Amino acid sequence: MGTSGTAASADRAGNSDALENLARVGLIAYGVVHLLLAWLSLQLAWGGGGSADQSGAMSTLAAQPFGKPLLWVLALGLLALAVWQLAEVLRHRAGLQASGDARKDALATIAKAIAKTVIYLVLAYTAIRFATGGGQSSSGQEEQTVAGVLGWPGGRYLVGAAALALLGVGAYLVHKGVTKRFLKEIETAEASATQRRLIERLGQVGYPAKGVALAVVGGLLGWAAVTFDSDKAGGLDDAMQTILSAPFGQALLTLVALGIAAFGVFCLFRARFPERT
Repeated sequence: MGTSGTAASADRAGNSDALENLARVGLIAYGVVHLLLAWLSLQLAWGGGGSADQSGAMSTLAAQPFGKPLLWVLALGLLALAVWQLAEVLRHRAGLQASGDARKDALATIAKAIAKTVIYLVLAYTAIRFATGGGQSSSGQEEQTVAGVLGWPGGRYLVGAAALALLGVGAYLVHKGVTKRFLKEIETAEASATQRRLIERLGQVGYPAKGVALAVVGGLLGWAAVTFDSDKAGGLDDAMQTILSAPFGQALLTLVALGIAAFGVFCLFRARFPERT
């Protein structure tokens, strides 16, 4: 099968009803994860315990009645989202043979699709671990991972590059929210005027809040690279702790948590009105 045949197959796969319905489940699952993250962050802001990251969210869900079956549904939906993004990679692969802006657009689309695929696969793996009873808090794992990388030849530069990547993603998400570019990811033709306004406001709040959280994670990672100290690194939970320790931290963390909740609700609307491409 040639390139055109592969692209056509990817297009059919990406637009199949079965995959779209599974992707809807995945978008709902993705939204639920962010709503749980927001709840854990609010608890952290107001004196509660728990880990305000993905593992904390999965652990919270696993502890609920029917939590483990729900985790399996969540994992299935996230895997469907990963397959959907892989179909996007194949669909736009032919654009790499083009030149100028067309090639740049194809490269950007493929890079974003690959990044999303990795995120969805990691979340699906985490959900499966907790569904099978093998999940555990990620507290301290980030520091151990960074310590291992810092021990490699040129490890400091690898950690620094990862930090810059996270800072870049965070800045991109803030920009995406401010410029309303997220509206390209949702088809609102069938939505009411009230729903369209709500979707727009949720994206304007949710994307910048998520971007800020990721940027703080990138900042912690960058500081670990500069100081050559893995203890300075951290994941999302450490980022939330850092925000909390800042001046007016409780208010700031509350705003970030509400923004992440807005992103979660936006994902639910994306499941209701999925993008058609």
